[in-house]
Amino acid sequence: MAAGAALLAAATAGVAAVRAGGEDRPASAGSTAPATAEITRGDLVDTTTVDGTLTYAGERGIAATAAGVVTRLPAPGAVIGQGAALYEVDRRRVVLMYGTVPLYRTLRQGIADGPDVRQLERALRTLGHGRDLTADTHFSSATAAAVRRWQGDNGLVKTGSVDAAQVLFLPAPVRLVETKAATGDRIAPGRPVLTVTSTRRVVHVDLKASDQALAKKGARVTVELPDGASVPGKIVSVGTVAERPEPAGGSGSGQSESPTIDVEIRLDGVPKSGRLDEAPVTVTMESARREGVLSVPVEALLALREGGFGVELVDPGSVRRVVGVRTGAYGGGRVEITGPGLSAGMKVGVPAL
Repeated sequence: MAAGAALLAAATAGVAAVRAGGEDRPASAGSTAPATAEITRGDLVDTTTVDGTLTYAGERGIAATAAGVVTRLPAPGAVIGQGAALYEVDRRRVVLMYGTVPLYRTLRQGIADGPDVRQLERALRTLGHGRDLTADTHFSSATAAAVRRWQGDNGLVKTGSVDAAQVLFLPAPVRLVETKAATGDRIAPGRPVLTVTSTRRVVHVDLKASDQALAKKGARVTVELPDGASVPGKIVSVGTVAERPEPAGGSGSGQSESPTIDVEIRLDGVPKSGRLDEAPVTVTMESARREGVLSVPVEALLALREGGFGVELVDPGSVRRVVGVRTGAYGGGRVEITGPGLSAGMKVGVPAL
């Protein structure tokens, strides 16, 4: 409503006050026909724009699983897929394999059956080390043979067993955000080594808690990218806990900022934005919707001397008369109107360009 009031103020500034219900006024001979717009019936949508950040989903840290000296790290921005090394310790690769069950035990012959065995066998088959291997929950001699083939191809000791110092299971490829250690560092299990994200682009919005009504899971939005292109998106998550950001300059610099909630937006399609991370974007959200209402351009409103608003109806033959209306929602440069005798298709006067 505040946005609508601002539009209305601009549209009616300088408009002479007129009287509702005045006499019909036919156009004088030789006069130019007044500019008109049509009263339409349809949905009226008001929008609000907020700032967001184009980034990647699913940020998480990766800690070391073995002691030693870091001998290789990927470069920030690198995408690491199944079968590739996340990093190396003492020149031994820690390899990414796809799976959802963490490697919480050493996988070898004689262990109890389990889903972690199945996901190892699936990964070995995908990587070409067990084409005749059955992906089930049992670690068989065939599984051990496939593991030894994989270890040989990766420069690892051919033990036939797999532990967390060799493999990290994650659901999908990851993108390296930053390294938490440097080549040559001596590390111990549990020390942070990498920070990664998924490869899925998302938009993150720190939405003011007072504007929470704007963000509804599943709602459609429009995102303007850094290159000026606009892409549609959908809100996929809305935080439930309001957080108060630290004030600029540190905790001792004055009042903290307004509480915010986290909103994540999934983009439709792949945006043509390269590999930009933490890039600013503008998100347009729907703030109000009125369905099936009559509306006119905001500039068609007239401020009435006795108060309220009216529109100038233009009948066939350019006969004009002012009628009082009640205003409702605003959106897209239009305003909802109601009043006796109004219907879609009628013409109203608007300021000439």
